[in-house]
Amino acid sequence: MSNPRQRTIILAVLAIAGIWIVAVAGYYIAQTLKVTADKVRAYAESVDLNQLSAADRARALKKLADELNALSLADRQQLQLNRLTQKWFAEMTEAEKEAFIEATMPTGIKQMLAAFEQQPEEKRRKMIDDALKRLRDQGGNAGGNQPNGGGTNRPPISPELEAKMRTVGLQSFYSESSAQTKAELAPLLEEMQRTMESGRFNRGQ
Repeated sequence: MSNPRQRTIILAVLAIAGIWIVAVAGYYIAQTLKVTADKVRAYAESVDLNQLSAADRARALKKLADELNALSLADRQQLQLNRLTQKWFAEMTEAEKEAFIEATMPTGIKQMLAAFEQQPEEKRRKMIDDALKRLRDQGGNAGGNQPNGGGTNRPPISPELEAKMRTVGLQSFYSESSAQTKAELAPLLEEMQRTMESGRFNRGQ
């Protein structure tokens, strides 16, 4: 029979080993549960809304919205530039589109639009130009890695949409737009919001 000192050492070693095992297991579980752009893309490509019942459609839409919301802004923008939800939108009802946009549009977008409209026309135009340029750069840099060409050589928003947005005014155009149009505008609005929050807009950079 081992003496008390040996038993204490053995128990301490076992306790340390147990702590490490729990910590490592927790890390791997966290990595498995972590939402990534690749996981969201895989999920979106694996689901056919038209094959689901009404209840399953609602659950699938909520899951995709929750996963998009869990991503970083950069990952969200890249998936949007690569038209991740385009197929889903084609299969959604108008009510589903409206609910999905409401669920995934970042908070503060409406406040950003209101602040944007208070700026001089030249400054508004420059902010839109700069945001579109950054989105084109992001889409071009990452598009080649996507299986279907991704965002390569594809503008962040259509030329027709850009022309209407500039003519009508961004805030008015957004408020009057359909859910489909709001979805196409989402990457631009998020990039503009990030610019305003970073202070680059107020510094004129």
